[in-house]
Amino acid sequence: MKYRFLILLCFSFIFSFAQDLKIPIDTAYVTNHSVTIKGKQITYTAETGFQPVWNTDGKMIASLYYTYYKRTNDTNNKIRPIVYSFNGGPGSASLWMHIAYTGPKVLNIDNEGYPIQPYGVKDNPNSILDVADIVFINPVNTGYSRKVADKDGKMPDDKLFFGVNADIKYLASWMNTFSTRHNKWQSPKYIIGESYGGTRVMGLSLELQNRQWMYLNGVILVSPADYKVLRVGGPLSSSLNLPYFTAAAWYHNMLAPHLQNKDLLDILPEVEHFAINDLMPAIAKGGFILKEEKNAIAKQMSYYSGLTEKVILQQNLDVSTRFFWKALLREKTGETIGRLDSRYIGIDKIETGSSPDYSAELTSWLHSFTPAINYYIQNELGFKTDVKYNVFGNMGRWDDSNDNTRDNLRQAMAQNPYLKVLTQSGYYDGATTYFSAKYSQWQIDPSGKMKDRFSFKAYRSGHMMYLRNEDLIKANEDLREFIANSLSKGQSAKY
Repeated sequence: MKYRFLILLCFSFIFSFAQDLKIPIDTAYVTNHSVTIKGKQITYTAETGFQPVWNTDGKMIASLYYTYYKRTNDTNNKIRPIVYSFNGGPGSASLWMHIAYTGPKVLNIDNEGYPIQPYGVKDNPNSILDVADIVFINPVNTGYSRKVADKDGKMPDDKLFFGVNADIKYLASWMNTFSTRHNKWQSPKYIIGESYGGTRVMGLSLELQNRQWMYLNGVILVSPADYKVLRVGGPLSSSLNLPYFTAAAWYHNMLAPHLQNKDLLDILPEVEHFAINDLMPAIAKGGFILKEEKNAIAKQMSYYSGLTEKVILQQNLDVSTRFFWKALLREKTGETIGRLDSRYIGIDKIETGSSPDYSAELTSWLHSFTPAINYYIQNELGFKTDVKYNVFGNMGRWDDSNDNTRDNLRQAMAQNPYLKVLTQSGYYDGATTYFSAKYSQWQIDPSGKMKDRFSFKAYRSGHMMYLRNEDLIKANEDLREFIANSLSKGQSAKY
């Protein structure tokens, strides 16, 4: 049975878009629930509401919408681990992992992740709530989170929120306030970020330590977007994409029989070796590569990707992912494949061209997530408003400058012997490919002195690997194992 009650922290209101649309600035709605996880009944409270963001002068400049799940039938409740969860974008709300991965409810979808009507949610028997409390955080302009005007009606500057470093700074401060309000300072702490959330939590790891004096046990990168790789282009980015091409082609039965008849995991190691040792230097030679070498590389790329040698040569060996999504099935079915999850199929207006008309997978996900999150917040968490829930919010002109987040994570690990890192990726993710994520992990600590504190897990699905039920089970188990292995268990934090 579920009970609802309201904790009213203050009676201030924020006006969003129009004066007749109001959401509470500093309010929490609490409901009681239970769920069966791994065969055991877990009772918990779900607290959903708003907590302010303060500037350096102690003035409120924004209020973030969050949902906090706290297990109530754990005798060790005071020192239970807590996981702070972020999605990406930048500009994405926290709904993706909230109602499809780690939370106590998951979407009503089929076993492969496709929408089912009636839309909604059901219990998640795989949630990590049995081992850790979880708070899902929506940055400014996502979910119901909004900026707050001052007493004169003036809104704070976008620069305080919409940039790599600004985002990290205000979210770290918000997490400090949350930890104080909820008495979580003794708890082992984890931050998990998906996609751009990977960049965010890499940066947060050091900001939390050096500015908020909050030390972590773990950083979890889910399909991380590392823009030191994604926006570089050229030999590095292009060659790292090839193993993903192989995985997607294998899924759609587009490889030569000798490869197609093998299991995917038996193929990928040799493709990774070729990508690093042969393709990358070949692309680096540009127009000065010998014709014989160029033809040989194109032939091998064709063997590993399902594309023709002619098409690869026309691209000068530098095949973009966007072209691959459009071209892989062009001669077979004329369909396109998904960007974030290449198991999904799309239908374009015309079969020619260099990129798909739309993202087949994202439209499918919005099909199921948008009605479900709106239903869940209103009917099961008890929060009602006419303000629009922003699945994706306007981030203005996002400031990407001075992105040192990868090195920030290395520095945080060096300073904190407790801190470990887990990366989770899907083989069929064509946006933040699994091999790019693996490469990024290799680059965090070039010295290799901390490599034993990194772990990498990959799954037979895409960007949101947890949508596939088999991977939902496995990925949550990997999180449980990571949390268990990163607890201090009485050992000193020293080298």
